[in-house]
Amino acid sequence: MTNIISRGFRGRRQSPEEARRLPPGQYLTERFPVLSAGPTPHTPLTAWDFSVVAPNGRSKQWNWQEFQTLPRETITTDIHCVTRWSKFDTVWEGVSLDTLLAGFVEDGQFIMAFCDGGYTTNLPIADVIGGKTWIADTYDGQPLEAEHGGPARLLVPHLYFWKSAKWVRGLRLLTRDEPGFWENYGYHMYGDPWREQRYQGD
Repeated sequence: MTNIISRGFRGRRQSPEEARRLPPGQYLTERFPVLSAGPTPHTPLTAWDFSVVAPNGRSKQWNWQEFQTLPRETITTDIHCVTRWSKFDTVWEGVSLDTLLAGFVEDGQFIMAFCDGGYTTNLPIADVIGGKTWIADTYDGQPLEAEHGGPARLLVPHLYFWKSAKWVRGLRLLTRDEPGFWENYGYHMYGDPWREQRYQGD
């Protein structure tokens, strides 16, 4: 492959506003890179549902049609991947976890998101309520593509993007924190991009 980038290329100079919004160690991209731990699941909407499960087994479930009737929000936000790319002003639509966890918040201090394909990730309850986290099914005005986690993914923009689990199917409430998929392989249990919490010990 021909190298079309000359030596010494440093990219365009960031504006002060971009520098303020870009966490340490990150670079800005216009692309939306696709990174996955395994094959991309393709779940028909007729087979899709979403569940919230408390530690005592109490649960609530929505099928796709029921999920679409829930109050929806449009979110414009920056996203930051642990592999060091950031993308500004991404536009999503989805359902707030404040809506989905109504009546369940007192049942645990943490959640474990579970997904098609076996992926999981852990989050403190405090980080998924208060208008901070959504289940998104629309990106840039279009149904969310499977390669980006469709039909629905978790959206946790204030943490590294591995916490925004693709192909999400539900949340289990936990009384204590437990590692999810990437956390079991050495990723940080929390994942704050502004503190560069990429791996355990950061």
